[in-house]
Amino acid sequence: MMRNDNPARGAPNADFADLGERPWLVLGGGGMKGLAHVGAWQALRESNFHPAGIVGTSIGAMVGACLAAGMEWGDLVPIAFAIERGDVARINRRAALLNGVRQEALLLGEPLRDTLRAVLGALDWPDLRVPLLVNAVDLGTGETVWFGDGADTSIPLLDALYASAALPVFYPPIVAGGRTLVDGGVEFTLALHRAADSGATGIVAVDVGSRGPANPDEVREQGMIAIHQRVFSIMAERARSTLVRDWTDPPMLYVRPRLDGVGTFDFDRTDYLLSEGYRAARAALAREHPK
Repeated sequence: MMRNDNPARGAPNADFADLGERPWLVLGGGGMKGLAHVGAWQALRESNFHPAGIVGTSIGAMVGACLAAGMEWGDLVPIAFAIERGDVARINRRAALLNGVRQEALLLGEPLRDTLRAVLGALDWPDLRVPLLVNAVDLGTGETVWFGDGADTSIPLLDALYASAALPVFYPPIVAGGRTLVDGGVEFTLALHRAADSGATGIVAVDVGSRGPANPDEVREQGMIAIHQRVFSIMAERARSTLVRDWTDPPMLYVRPRLDGVGTFDFDRTDYLLSEGYRAARAALAREHPK
């Protein structure tokens, strides 16, 4: 039976026991805030949670691929602490030149791809132990494209993961499978419906997206990139909040870490992100939802 334990957040929450025999895990996008997924996974595993499938967007797709490959939270913690800015956010120097606005992105894409390759090696779709679905958006048609179990597996897993995280302006799009692809969060940052369509009897959703107000003066001082990111966050948050608020079926256990003030590219908050992801998941499992 569904009930709203926390009207302030507007999220319906189910008991863990209500999730049925085929619960799916949905991991949302949010840049470095997605390291909270690792802490949440620790809490879920301590509760003997075994997802029948995983849906991931952006960094949620990356973490989801690690989990689908059989990695445990103990494998992911040292990886999380080892990630440095240059591993995933290296400036495209040509973007700073006079005609830099014609560049595809502010950051280079190859460092992010190299980091994915270092973590996952040569793993591809057939090597995954748990069904995985990740999304990207076709820059031409504007449609969401799904990769993985029961969807398109014609492009390599690593290409699909990069596509799902190719945040416009920050990372260049990828051309794969005849499409030009960008971040899946452009349309769905928390793709609950895909888990439902895949036969989930219940959903554990970990939402690490931005929320709440920002200081407009501080955003302006950081320039056009920060303004763009703030606008993108506002649009994504409104769509995600409506989706979560109106969700009814299948039952959902909603995990929402406290991430106010943590940035998309905040590389010095790893310890907090891991511990807060764990705390939020434990609270959701215990049906203790602080306002």
